[in-house]
Amino acid sequence: MQSHHHLGILAHSAEGAALSFQTFTREGFTRLGPHAHPDVTLDLIPLSRSMPHWESGDYPAVRAILRESAERLAAAGADFFICPDNTAHLAFELDGDPYPLPGLHIAEVVADTAAERGHRKVGILGTRFTMEGPVYPRALAARGIEAVIPAKPDRRTIDAIIFEELVNGVFTDASRAAYRAVITTLAAEGCDAVALVCTEIPLLVTPDFSPLPTLDSTRLQARAAFDVAIGVRPLPTWYGGPLERSTARS
Repeated sequence: MQSHHHLGILAHSAEGAALSFQTFTREGFTRLGPHAHPDVTLDLIPLSRSMPHWESGDYPAVRAILRESAERLAAAGADFFICPDNTAHLAFELDGDPYPLPGLHIAEVVADTAAERGHRKVGILGTRFTMEGPVYPRALAARGIEAVIPAKPDRRTIDAIIFEELVNGVFTDASRAAYRAVITTLAAEGCDAVALVCTEIPLLVTPDFSPLPTLDSTRLQARAAFDVAIGVRPLPTWYGGPLERSTARS
């Protein structure tokens, strides 16, 4: 039997991590056969530990919490990790000690896909931290793609729905309509796709409901991780820290 790499899912919010896990295992059922998928371990420290640090802007404290999960995944035998939480990558990218195993950066996967699909101007929907942060503008700009974020009132709406509803497993028609309205505005501003870069958003906004083509960060990352796990894609070389210094440790 072909040797596979062991995936570690470094979870930060439960709903997005559950979708990531499900997507990864179902990819195995489709491509490897019934009940088959590479080994996968999921580790989740309650988001309640990190939220006070997000609110206060103490990203190094978040990075330290995420590192606890990375260490547990490494101890469980994982060869690499993914974190199905876009906002967490703001903390991952800080300078600091390398993580104990390499990670597949979610924004790089999304930006690669946007480029492959020929998109030139992409709307960004996520938490306020992600929408107003540098992760996606940098990743997209590196591929010649413009990133557009919603206006401030729309950002407040998107963020409130995420933290009051989506991360708690609540999905309502009213919130779905609110997201659709924001995407419609982005389309009017010339966007040719929308990146769903809070990992719970794809559970609310499906491709057939969105006025623009969607870039589903959760499923894109999970499928890329599957390719890594079966050896179709190389193991990542990013151990946390700024991506421009993304190299394997000596």
